[in-house]
Amino acid sequence: MWRWKGAMLLLILSLVPLRAALPAQEQEGEPAPAAVDESARYVPPPAWKSVEIGNYYLKRKKIRGALGRFQEAIKTDPHYAPAYLGLGKVYEKMGLRQKALDAYRRYLDELPSTKQALEAKDAQKAVARLEKQLKPRGKSGRGPSPQR
Repeated sequence: MWRWKGAMLLLILSLVPLRAALPAQEQEGEPAPAAVDESARYVPPPAWKSVEIGNYYLKRKKIRGALGRFQEAIKTDPHYAPAYLGLGKVYEKMGLRQKALDAYRRYLDELPSTKQALEAKDAQKAVARLEKQLKPRGKSGRGPSPQR
């Protein structure tokens, strides 16, 4: 019988919060100020890593994920050319031709040298193709199809 009462007493005492263990401000009804942990702050990955992940998503047809990664790369480094190339590919897959064209042009502008721009044949072909698609058609009065 004493064992049972002793066990119950320990159980009850373990459920009662110890007031002395609380900081003084919490005892008075005020919450304690939250300590700012500098290591918990979000630090985005470098632009090259975001582009790498964006390309991974693009290969797996995860268009929204790729879009977010390329946009994050541009926020991290607005002059990182491969981010604009990826963004152009994503916009083109989404059917947003004008945005794709703008992204491809920005890619070509951001390349550090003209030699690299000349080597970027895929982007140049995409620019030419999109410009042709966006150009108003002849006398038939039919213009380019509307974008979303």
